[in-house]
Amino acid sequence: MTSLGTDHDGGRTVRIGDRDIYFDEFGAGPPVLLLHGGGPGASGLAAYAHNVEALARRFHVIVPDMPGYGRSAKRIDPADPFGDLAAAMTGLLDALELSSAHVVGNSYGGAAALRLAMDRPEKVDRLVLLAPGGIGTTRALPTAGLRALLAYYGGEGPSRDKLATFMREYLVHDPAAVTDEMIENRYRASLDPEVVANPPLRRPSGPSAPRTLLRMDLTRDSRLRRVAHPALVIWGAQDKVNRPAGAQLLARRMPRCDVYLPAATGHWVQGERPRLFNSLATAFLAGDP
Repeated sequence: MTSLGTDHDGGRTVRIGDRDIYFDEFGAGPPVLLLHGGGPGASGLAAYAHNVEALARRFHVIVPDMPGYGRSAKRIDPADPFGDLAAAMTGLLDALELSSAHVVGNSYGGAAALRLAMDRPEKVDRLVLLAPGGIGTTRALPTAGLRALLAYYGGEGPSRDKLATFMREYLVHDPAAVTDEMIENRYRASLDPEVVANPPLRRPSGPSAPRTLLRMDLTRDSRLRRVAHPALVIWGAQDKVNRPAGAQLLARRMPRCDVYLPAATGHWVQGERPRLFNSLATAFLAGDP
């Protein structure tokens, strides 16, 4: 394992079931699994580029590209995407011979982290959830940010302008947090032909859509009240993708859940406010007071 920087020589791929999962590793210590969000062109290192080095000073940081993204296999189960992602990440921990790990999940990855804690609670030590998806998703109309996200591959198809609008208007509160280079890298990644043909994040359709939507609303899962892991929810107060009210909902349902709502912060907390996130996450995962 290496630290993030010019000496990083790339990650590796493992076979989980019938899919290849790519991941990077950094640092040493208690294992921490970082699960990224589901926006166009997303990947593990793109989502946590501002955080890996700080976390790797105290932890063994594992940063996968989840199924459907980056250099991992592009197939996911559309009938139960969160459960499928959780199962894949359980398989990754097993492949690395890790009995458990701390799990950090952002947005789509936050929903996967919660499902992992519900489906396989023994695999999770502590949880850090960054504006997780799946919180009240069937109880209100989608936000403007979520509509923009789901529309990316629709209409005239993906474009750099559509991605720039999503990242600067909806992903963050301060547009300056998103550089032209970030947009260009994400745009190129979003053009993968397999992803264009079968986007991993889309609104369910067809006869099974109502059942899938209910399954994706994690607040309707009775097991949520039994997620007794120490949990820290960090949710930007100006989030335009997932409603910040979800933070208090989780605090009411989960018995050991703390909440932090940073002001003047959007959906991508760890990228827009990296120093804040790094200090909060490091202290919480280390069990520091």
